[in-house]
Amino acid sequence: MEWQQVENNFVLAPSQPKGVIHFLGGAFFAAAPHISYSRMLETLAEAGYVIVATPFVNSTFDHRQIAIDVYKSFKRTRSKLFLDYFPLFGVGHSMGCKIHLLINSLYPSERAGNIFIAYNNYGAKQSIPLFREFSGTIPEMSIMEFTPSPLETMELVNQSYGVANNLLIKFQNDSIDEIAVLASQLKRKFNDKVTVKILPGTHVTSMGMDLKWQAGQSFTPVDAVFQWLRQGIHKDNSTLEQTLLTWLRSQNPQLKTTIQKVKE
Repeated sequence: MEWQQVENNFVLAPSQPKGVIHFLGGAFFAAAPHISYSRMLETLAEAGYVIVATPFVNSTFDHRQIAIDVYKSFKRTRSKLFLDYFPLFGVGHSMGCKIHLLINSLYPSERAGNIFIAYNNYGAKQSIPLFREFSGTIPEMSIMEFTPSPLETMELVNQSYGVANNLLIKFQNDSIDEIAVLASQLKRKFNDKVTVKILPGTHVTSMGMDLKWQAGQSFTPVDAVFQWLRQGIHKDNSTLEQTLLTWLRSQNPQLKTTIQKVKE
């Protein structure tokens, strides 16, 4: 299998697919998800899932607009590849989780389930490394905030999010995720349909690329960001991959029913 670009999405398609995974990455590496998360996504494709990874650039604080653009881009690719009749799962990492939540709150649910890895719904100051330092020197940044805000996002999910089957994954050494908050919120809506797993790793364990970075003679803010990222990148994430596949297999009765209906 080789990655193909279809309607601005990166696609990896097995010969006999059993379902479709719509993947969204975290803020820093969402622009090239087929590279940043290659190991994890290729493992899922080898298990029979078509991967449609929608890239986006976090150049705006308007996450609602990003969600709308991502949804439209994915829909075009899904229709062009005739994937509309396969069971659809959303998989997101960090900010990608929030975008999936917004998509499934703004549009009618078409998902068999969603997987949220290291979900992050903090405000800009908490979720963007060195934001506080930069906002101290750039006054305009001090009043900048994501749209919808963390509280508005939670309210929107409470009111409109309609996907019952959810897997939430938290890593043990992750200080910026909000999986516990999301789990509590979704369990109030869907109770035993929500599964939470705590795995070894960091916020960036799901990424499968070897990030090489050599700091210069003077340590800069950019060096600090890359040093933070390298702490969890390029480590064995087979535990994560097996957790994803086990949960996806647990949805098999639903998959078989959906596929049977399509054949009929």
